[in-house]
Amino acid sequence: MTQVQNDPDKISRQNLIAIFAVALMAFLGILVETSMNVTFPTLMATMHVSLSTVQWITTGYLLTVALLMITSAFLKQRFTNRQLFVAGASLFILGDLICALAPVFPVLLFGRLVQAGCAGIAIPLMFNVVLESVPRSRLGFYMGMAGLILMIAPASGPTFGGIMASLGNWRLIFWSTLPVEAIILLLGFGVMKQFSPVRKVSFVWGQFALLAVSFVSFTMGLNSLTTAGWLSWQFLGGLILAALTLTGYILVSKRSKNQLLKLEIFRNPVFTFSFMAYVILQFCNIGINFALPNYAQIVVGASSLFGGLMLFPGSLVTALLQPWFGHLLDEHGARLPILLGSSLFFIAALCFTVIGQRLTVIIIAALYVVFSIGRSMAFGNTMTNGLKEVDFSQRADANAIYNTGQQFAGSVGTTILAALMSSVKVHGMSYAQETAIGSRLAFGLILALSVINFGLYFIVFHYQKTDK
Repeated sequence: MTQVQNDPDKISRQNLIAIFAVALMAFLGILVETSMNVTFPTLMATMHVSLSTVQWITTGYLLTVALLMITSAFLKQRFTNRQLFVAGASLFILGDLICALAPVFPVLLFGRLVQAGCAGIAIPLMFNVVLESVPRSRLGFYMGMAGLILMIAPASGPTFGGIMASLGNWRLIFWSTLPVEAIILLLGFGVMKQFSPVRKVSFVWGQFALLAVSFVSFTMGLNSLTTAGWLSWQFLGGLILAALTLTGYILVSKRSKNQLLKLEIFRNPVFTFSFMAYVILQFCNIGINFALPNYAQIVVGASSLFGGLMLFPGSLVTALLQPWFGHLLDEHGARLPILLGSSLFFIAALCFTVIGQRLTVIIIAALYVVFSIGRSMAFGNTMTNGLKEVDFSQRADANAIYNTGQQFAGSVGTTILAALMSSVKVHGMSYAQETAIGSRLAFGLILALSVINFGLYFIVFHYQKTDK
């Protein structure tokens, strides 16, 4: 019998170390996800590739993580927590070495796809370990801390990448994280426990293929926007193929006893609308973490280092306040932190949109603090609130759906905001002026989505009030 079972208010030291190790592994996996964004100009020059090609360094990473997220429920049933932990750390170390030594772009891209396997395994493993080892009375706090990883790491990536690039070159990003991951592997190997039995289950390759084609075609269709346009056959064809294969997956999974993602969870309205709000928050977070550093460099004329550093105050403040966000849910329920966070999120998005073309580095940094506090207060508590409404037997599947949506929303957010930022072409305007106008369109989209989220949350709380 575990200590959690003996004392519902305490967590054993062994479980705490396990949570820390897997959380740190997830943090590194997400940190390197966005750390390369500030190195794109250098990579384009040294490896002789275009912007549409070099973007796959991030897009391919996110897409690989999303595809692995789909399999997380299967992986949890088939393998032990320790086996998954070792696999995630090993993929990170191998990918790190390939990227650090990559002589040409294809090798670098391959290394990134290998390294993405770490994040794809570590993120759902982190939430599963928390859900299985933490008592319900403290679940809000620990889920909030886990959610902190998903919020702080992407925002810290550009800062980390800019610092490493200024100290040496982009390869230092990988050399510096290599020993840290090795220490994490040693730290967590002996303490990673198993809370549920594993069993031999078959993997539904057909369903996975349908979802993979849907994700890839949708992403490639969006990527074509920057070069081919909204009415191009590449864009429309990608959307049509994505819709057809997704429909095919739904039909096939309904007839199958072994589902890759159990879609019947969406019959729970609280989970469904919470998931939609969660995806919107992540879309905006990853998208704005791409948009702001590029705005600062192209429009304001800041260096890549300052383009990344201006996001650091928001990341730091959020990190310090995150435990309090979880305590708010534990003490007052989900309504207060979610609606308060959504209000701050809306205010920041409104200011970004109104000021738009006249932003400075200082204004961006200040508004990003407000944006981060609001978004973070709502983000982790949205997931926790949704998961609390799901039966314990379905939590692994719900966790897989949340994390798959989180990664896929990030790739879509980056692509769409990049397309909006580069969509303005006016004769006589400079590239910086065009980017400023395009950025305002991107900020306007985030503002509209923040309003939609209010509606989603009121639906969630209506159902929860009705169920009581």
